Amino acid sequence: MLELVLVSTLNGVLYGMLLFLMASGLTLIFSMMGVLNFAHASFYMLGAFFGFQISQLVGFWPGLILAPILAGFIGALIERYGLRNVHRHGHVAELLFTFGLAFVIEEIVQMIWGKLPRDYRIPPSLDFSAFTIFSTNYPAYKMFMLLFAIGIFVALLLVLTRTRVGLIIQASLTHPHMVGMLGHNVPRIFMLVFGLGCALAAVAGVIAGPALVTQSNMAALLGPILFVVVVIGGLGSLSGAFIASLLIGLLQTFAVAVNLSISDIFGVFGIHTNPLPFLSDIWRVTVAQIAPIMPYLLLVLILVFRPTGLMGTRDT
Repeated sequence: MLELVLVSTLNGVLYGMLLFLMASGLTLIFSMMGVLNFAHASFYMLGAFFGFQISQLVGFWPGLILAPILAGFIGALIERYGLRNVHRHGHVAELLFTFGLAFVIEEIVQMIWGKLPRDYRIPPSLDFSAFTIFSTNYPAYKMFMLLFAIGIFVALLLVLTRTRVGLIIQASLTHPHMVGMLGHNVPRIFMLVFGLGCALAAVAGVIAGPALVTQSNMAALLGPILFVVVVIGGLGSLSGAFIASLLIGLLQTFAVAVNLSISDIFGVFGIHTNPLPFLSDIWRVTVAQIAPIMPYLLLVLILVFRPTGLMGTRDT
């Protein structure tokens, strides 16, 4: 039991930190422009494929640096020559633009790399067991993913709160007209922040690609859960996104590991017979089977009882 708790906790925190790498960029973009970027998960996919392609040429470590830079540069160009022009037509036009952009990126990825999963491998230098928890060998690459994601989080926090650039960015998100009057180029700041958000998503793709499956539908698989994290944490709240990411990561990881059925849970309270015989199939459903829908159930509850999210101030 202790082994299950420890391993599930490590995996849950790891998954949560990967979600935060993407949710943080999406949160910054929403704070900046007030629009939910439906194509944000596509940059996570681009990061994985760029990392794969670069690793084939010069190795994993150069890809870890170059792939996010390339994805961030593409994101900055999209903001400058696409989203900025659409912005004056309202939020609906922005949403439709990013929605269409997600499909365009997916089709381009399929044209270049195909629909089949790519053989994006863990670098040999990290392909070993870091430590053993009882009878479970925990991979060194997973520990690298966890520590790297935490390092990015700490660096992002320090840049935004302890540097002059971070203070200008924060001021631009809340009082852009005042920052413009002080002589700063606010549209350029917006472009750089949009590129930074895309680069953060790409970082998650680069480090998750070898451990997960690198394929052309990976953005569609992770995109919905990403918006669940942002809404639960609170639209525009970076600290809320961090808390929600860890919450969703731990919730899903522990739920998948629990093989108890609904009848077993009711049995703890002394209810051993199905009170609703016509729902016999549901009576035998395990917690692991309903794990994929639990974040969405939590999303519904948040929207009902706290529409602004855990730490948000803007209404959803």
